[in-house]
Amino acid sequence: MGVRRRLLSALLGAGLLAACTVQSAAPPTPPLTPPATTPATTGGAGPAAPLAEPLTLRVLVYNVEYGGTASTDRVIRQVDADVVGVLESYNRLPRIAARAGYRYYNVGLQLLSKYPILEPSGAQGRYALIEVRPGLVVPFVNAHLDSVRYGPRLLAKGEPARAVLASEREVRLSSMRKLLAPVRPLLAAGQPVLLTGDFNEPSHLDYTAAMVGRRPGVSRVMRWPVSEAVLAAGLRDTFRTAHPDPRAVPGITWGAKPDGSGDRIDFVYAARAVDVVSSRVVGERGGAGVDLPFPRWTSDHRAVLSELRLTPVALPTTVGLASRMLTQGETLQVRYHGLGASALTVTDDTGDDVRTLAVDGPDGTVSIRTQGLAPGGYRVRLQDDQQQTMADNEFWLRSRVASVAMRTDERRYRVGQPVTVSWDHGPANRWDWIGVYRQQAADPKRDDYLVWGYTGGHDSGVLPPSVAGSMTFSAATQRHWPLPAGRYVAYYLLTDQYRHVGSVRFAVHR
Repeated sequence: MGVRRRLLSALLGAGLLAACTVQSAAPPTPPLTPPATTPATTGGAGPAAPLAEPLTLRVLVYNVEYGGTASTDRVIRQVDADVVGVLESYNRLPRIAARAGYRYYNVGLQLLSKYPILEPSGAQGRYALIEVRPGLVVPFVNAHLDSVRYGPRLLAKGEPARAVLASEREVRLSSMRKLLAPVRPLLAAGQPVLLTGDFNEPSHLDYTAAMVGRRPGVSRVMRWPVSEAVLAAGLRDTFRTAHPDPRAVPGITWGAKPDGSGDRIDFVYAARAVDVVSSRVVGERGGAGVDLPFPRWTSDHRAVLSELRLTPVALPTTVGLASRMLTQGETLQVRYHGLGASALTVTDDTGDDVRTLAVDGPDGTVSIRTQGLAPGGYRVRLQDDQQQTMADNEFWLRSRVASVAMRTDERRYRVGQPVTVSWDHGPANRWDWIGVYRQQAADPKRDDYLVWGYTGGHDSGVLPPSVAGSMTFSAATQRHWPLPAGRYVAYYLLTDQYRHVGSVRFAVHR
């Protein structure tokens, strides 16, 4: 339930804001360990798959709250999970990885792993493949859904259940559907897909008829739509699988109070082909329902650790990237896999070739240097000896110096009228954001924003991503609306920080 630690204007009041993970400002890409090359077959679509044996994977989901602290790093290190879905680590993820002892991390997807993390062909920046064994992978999704209009709070204020569920479908279910779309074929094929996240919505499994009146805050049955959609897609709630009775084991992860109120909004989901060995709540010492206690707990969320037994699947024909977002001058690590592969070709967004690298064998890892490449979108193609594309992927190269052109659809608005802010030449960081300030108090490093929203960055899965875009501020998108009469400045701010690279002014009148 992330909170930006900035005070909102007293005129608009204080409140919780949507918070998500953040694309770091050009962290160094950790090296990938080249997997052992698998022997080629005499036919078929790819190299012979290695023998897949079942293995145990320990998965942690942890909202560390606004970047976390040194205590956060120690908790992650001591829990020692194989893969961690991190939320709100922002620009600290590389530091967390170093201090917690994880060689592999992905800032865009907010993942820590003991194994290589690949963003594969067709993933659109929405999931990773964790290469748990050479040539064997586990698909992994990590999600942080918007925290605005928190459903249980609206119910407590007397808003009708029908309106609350409509809000949930608009705010959170719409995002989850986008995240699930590229992994649905994997689930249909029986692959061991894993999903972690802070959903900012409870589970319908905790709001059943048997629970009404049994726990503070549960006053009626609620069919929370995100959890229903995730289960319908072919995943299951690992904590509820291990603890099927929510009366006996509530599993509260956020808003825990001495009276037992609070909700379970942090989840580890797994495909039905995955066996759940155990699932435990990690949190503060002395907390009711905490299975793995720590003396110093600095987050407003508890974590969930699930131990899972699964069989990984063969790496498909793919161009796997260690990151889809780089800064000029960085080196891109590419993991390729495909029978008959002969070259990797990099093309810019006009389709012109800018790099060509010969590859040795059907399976391997190469480095692509970006020195001399202009900022923009690029595509990496794996080609056979006939120059036919076998698989491809996209990455975005951002400038070290960003300059963004901004505009509004009007220069003057009436109180309550929606305000649309548009931009060109955005740097395409995943967690860049637009903040609106009063013109007389418009220093983002010192003053308070009134309304805001994320630009979306490379999560769009489209090239070029977020170079141009728009955002509408209105009662439908903002908790605090309308803007009072006055003069305002909208800034384009970088990666959940307060450095702005573009601005536009507008006025609101009665």
